[in-house]
Formats: sequence, C-alpha cells, structure tokens
Amino acid sequence: MSIPQKSRQYILPAGRKNGYKKLTITEVEVPKLKATEVLVKVHAASLQYRDLMIAYEHYDPCLAGREIVPGSDMAGEVIAVGQDVTDWKAGDRVCANFSPAHLHGDPTPATMAAALGAFEPGVLTEYRAFPAAGLVRIPKHFSYQQASTLPCAALTAFNALNGRANPIKAGDTVLILGTGGVSIFGLQFAVASGATVIATSSSDEKLKIADKLGAKHLINYRNAPDWEEEVLKITKDVGVDHVVEVGGRGTIYKSIKSVRIGGGVYVIGILSKGDFPQDIFRLILLRAAEVRGILIGSVAQFRDMVKLIEANPEKTTPVIDKVFKFEDGVAAFAHLESQKHVGKVVIQVSKD
Repeated sequence: MSIPQKSRQYILPAGRKNGYKKLTITEVEVPKLKATEVLVKVHAASLQYRDLMIAYEHYDPCLAGREIVPGSDMAGEVIAVGQDVTDWKAGDRVCANFSPAHLHGDPTPATMAAALGAFEPGVLTEYRAFPAAGLVRIPKHFSYQQASTLPCAALTAFNALNGRANPIKAGDTVLILGTGGVSIFGLQFAVASGATVIATSSSDEKLKIADKLGAKHLINYRNAPDWEEEVLKITKDVGVDHVVEVGGRGTIYKSIKSVRIGGGVYVIGILSKGDFPQDIFRLILLRAAEVRGILIGSVAQFRDMVKLIEANPEKTTPVIDKVFKFEDGVAAFAHLESQKHVGKVVIQVSKD
C-alpha cells in the first residue's frame, strides 16, 4: 500500500459552545514518520463518555479553548514503519493503547498527559502515526469494528477485575451496573472467568441482553430503587466480591453496601447524580472495602486482555449498538449522548 499524502480528520473547534455539534472534517498532511513510529490506516473508532465531556469542555479546564482532534479508541492497519521499528510490519492489525506511553504498571502524570483525544490528537482521522511501543495486536477473530471497542471500555473493565492483588476468579460474584460499554465488557469478562454476575438496569429490554450474555441475576432498579438490598438477598447477606461502579455520586453508597467485607468497588464513571452520604467513610471502614479508581490500563494489560478474549471467543464478542459512517460523526455523538445504546457506538473511518 502506498503512503498517502493527505488525511481527513475531525476537529472540535476552539471556542465551541455547542459541544460536538460543531464537529468538522478537515484535510491535513500525513506526517513524516519518526524512527520509532508506525503509520496506521484507521479503519474504525468507537466513542466513549469521555469524548462527550471533552466536546462540552467538562473534562479538564486546561483543555478549554483548544482545538482538538477527538477520539481515543481505534483499530487499524499498519501501512508503514519507522526505520528503527522491528515489532510491526505493513498489514499488521492493531489497536493503539488509550495512552501509548502507558506501557506497564500504574499510570503517571506523564502517561495520562499522553492520552489520545485530549492534549494529544485523537483517532478520528484516516491516518495517524503512533509510537510503536504503544500498539497492541487485535484478536485474530475480531473485525476492525469489534477491535475498536477495546482500548477504553474493555481495558477499563479488565483492569477493574484483574488489576490488583484480588483479581477475579471462578466462583466469585460480580455486580455490574448498567449496560454501557464498560459494564457490558465487565459482564463478559466476569462470565468468561467463571464468576456469577448480578446485572442492573432501568430497562427490562436491556436486562434481556444482559441475560443472553450470561448474567445470572437481573435487577431493574426502577422497580427496585433499594437495589443494594436485592443484592444482599441474592448473596444471603454476604455481599458481592466485585462491583463495577459506573454511576458515581448516585450509586457509590449502594455499591459499597453491596460489597462483601474485604471486597472491591472499582470506580469508573460519574454518570449519575445524588447526595453524598456523610457516613460513607464509616461504611467503607466497616466493609473493609477496596475502593479503587480506574484510569484505563497499560499496554501490558491490553496484551493480557487479548489472551483472555482469544481463549473465550464465544463469551467476549463486543456488543456494538450502532455503526455510523465517517461523515456522520455528529449523529454518532448524539446517539452516544442519548444513552439509549447498549454496548458501544462505532464510527467506520475507512473501508475494511
């Protein structure tokens, strides 16, 4: 494949007042590769809640007033490599890690500053150069659309359940809140690990999907607003081993009440609103709960996750709600914002 000279990419303009509604496509020069870089043709990208926050300038005050190439999650094809690159060749199918600089271990200020789609240009572009060390091969049986869902939603869920001294194991019980991208992957990875899953949603239709994916217990929290009591009934007052907590202020107290003594609550999202109970810290102490914030994951964890996916292909197929054409980026963001989706929203950037 010849190296292109131009690339179409999306821009969130500086000084925007209407969030993603001012997304525009522009044409730029394809950069000359550095010795340690890889040029990738982006085939597909998936959106996440962070993309909405950045579009509305709610993510980081330091990003206010900046022009941004959005998006952090992609899958594509290597078309050229720098002169010092030996691990990749043209034709390889890859994802870029959320932060290409986060190779292993815990995140640092430097690795977070290198995250895509914020201070660093994102992936809603036809061609992009990445550091070779920040790329991961995609599962052999995945399409580019499926693989584009992995860098944030899947890796966040994998890190939550496997990232510390108390990793998920067969026989554990896992509470999954909602049916968004992280939650669905958390459900799938838990089932693949031999755990029992309790899933919550405000929609019986969405709970049917969770059931098909292997959730053993289903709770509609509109019908059962005190859903933590339902969780305790299911677990015979013991509590669950792990909670994938995506709600934030409106759900964190209930999540901690749901966890067993010594269990883990993995804080991922800030989707809900609510009062912050004054005695939450007492509750954390009484439950001896590990409450851990999750900032995506490393390249090393990404590689481990691919191994889990390839070992359990039937149980870990990504759930894609809808695929949009590259030219329909605004509509894709609007669909994500509606929160009517189950699983991931994908943009087809280039033809496979």
